[in-house]
Amino acid sequence: MQVGFIGSGNMARALARGWGDPVLCTDSGSGRARALADELGGEAVATNRELAERADVVVLAHKPPQLAEVAWEAAGAAKAVVSILARTPLADVRSAYPAVPCFRVEPNTAVEVRRGVLAFAEADAVDTDPALRGRLKELFARVGTVVDVPERLMSVAGACSGVGPAYWALLVEAWVDAAVRRGMPAAQASQLVTETMAGSAELLRARGGDTLAVRRAVASPGGTTARGLAALERGGVRAAFHSAMDDVVGG
Repeated sequence: MQVGFIGSGNMARALARGWGDPVLCTDSGSGRARALADELGGEAVATNRELAERADVVVLAHKPPQLAEVAWEAAGAAKAVVSILARTPLADVRSAYPAVPCFRVEPNTAVEVRRGVLAFAEADAVDTDPALRGRLKELFARVGTVVDVPERLMSVAGACSGVGPAYWALLVEAWVDAAVRRGMPAAQASQLVTETMAGSAELLRARGGDTLAVRRAVASPGGTTARGLAALERGGVRAAFHSAMDDVVGG
């Protein structure tokens, strides 16, 4: 399946690197398409129309406000379209690409190392090509975990996993800074925190997402971990995540 990226920014690069296959790509003059093609093989294509003609599936990775402008070039030639445009309903994509099978995916940048999470909008009455949907899900499963999500909750899914690498990076940074303040070298603190984060994720997966069981296995009553958790609660960690969710989802 020849993939073509309209837009060669961070998410397009992460997906392309995760797949590791030669790609067709375009940009709006930034030079990123050429850099991506040079890195992975493939070609920086001159126009969006040409890319749509040559690709089996077109991945929309441009800026969301450019949807109509890009579709004016590509819609007449595209065979299948996957939108990774944030906060852009599938109905808008279908309107821009009439009579073309359209799908919506919310990935995160961990697809670059094939550990991404990809929210895939569930099929509906308009989705008339289940075989193509299956092939696309297999394609995206190569770079991470694919989760079927109702279209109405795709923005929430993006606010859970799409933003995730940035949130985890911020938490790690804050935790490392706290250790540095207590005298630990930054590189050593970073290794401890990052590997602890990775191992904790695997432990939560093994426990079926039972966060309470994982916390209770570490936090003895009245112990140091319990006091640390209480300090995080006093600091408003839950309220901060609720506020972040509301700001990202909007409405």
